[in-house]
Amino acid sequence: MKWEKLKPPEPDDPMCCCECDCFQYGCSCNCEDLDEACNRWLKGRPEGRRWPVLTSLTDRLEVSMVPALVLLPLLLRLAALHVLLGAAVLSALPGLLLWYYYATHRRKKRTLFFLTLSLHSLAYMYFLFLTEILPRGDVGPPQVFAVTAGVAVTVVSLVRTKRAPGFVAAAAAESDAGGKGRGGSRCAVCKVVRPPRTGHCRICGTCVQRLDHHCIWINSCVGKSNHRCFLFTLSVFLLTSVYGITTVLHSLCPRQHLLTALFYCPGVYNQYSTALCFTCAWYSSIVTTGLLHLLFFQLLNISFNMTEREAQFALRYKTGRRHLFGLVVYSGEYSRGFFQNWLEFLTMSGGAGSAPAPVRPANLV
Repeated sequence: MKWEKLKPPEPDDPMCCCECDCFQYGCSCNCEDLDEACNRWLKGRPEGRRWPVLTSLTDRLEVSMVPALVLLPLLLRLAALHVLLGAAVLSALPGLLLWYYYATHRRKKRTLFFLTLSLHSLAYMYFLFLTEILPRGDVGPPQVFAVTAGVAVTVVSLVRTKRAPGFVAAAAAESDAGGKGRGGSRCAVCKVVRPPRTGHCRICGTCVQRLDHHCIWINSCVGKSNHRCFLFTLSVFLLTSVYGITTVLHSLCPRQHLLTALFYCPGVYNQYSTALCFTCAWYSSIVTTGLLHLLFFQLLNISFNMTEREAQFALRYKTGRRHLFGLVVYSGEYSRGFFQNWLEFLTMSGGAGSAPAPVRPANLV
């Protein structure tokens, strides 16, 4: 990749309509690709692709993720036909989704693929809970209210998490960096003086205060302003998922212990509806296990006052050491003890988190 594609646009470069949030046709713009496609189509000389205009529009609107949303329920229904078929489908499902993502979205830096897939999975699990488990009569109003409240709180908290991770504004960055003894460094891309612990996200194309990581599941950075909300969203979702799985297993396998019901539930494949719910319980368990792994390491990093970005830098430049059997990277630069670290995390202010979203760079990596 040439350097011309890596460097940020100059201040005097013209701004494309898709880089302006207030432009009403921004969602349909694909810059030079769309202009070139329209010119070829008007002149009657299509080159390469047969429908270049439609292809550019679908790439911009991410229509290519629609087959994945349709395929997921079909695969889960296919897995409910037999226990061996279910084991094969559930084992291949993560790899199949990742393969489809890399085949259709690998050129896109910011994508709604994983966010849409997670929300679609949540809605489909809740739909099956209401249409398959509730009519069995084993679930009462308190259980339905708890699951519904958990889903609603998860969605509302997710919306709040995505609002602003703590984008660094130029005026706020200079005041924060000048007001602290440590000083700040100047970002070579954003051209602003960054406060301490600020990182530049190459996907979002802007600097974020106390940048932890860019989460593909919410299509946003996790930083100073939304880290607590991100942790709350993750916790509520996991509690709702675990409660929903236990409720479904108690309804499908009332004679089995909850710890063994996932592995041995006799008669569950005698009816297709119960087999489908049991398969979805397994699917939810796989997703829950992955998110529990994420939550566990988030809690460890907060306990040592480390961000994921700082941990990676400490390993890369060999400025930190591993603790707790290699589970956490510790540099000691910001740690003030377990209780002080958590107090700092719970009481840190949002800073410049209310700043508007940055301009989306065209060729910035």
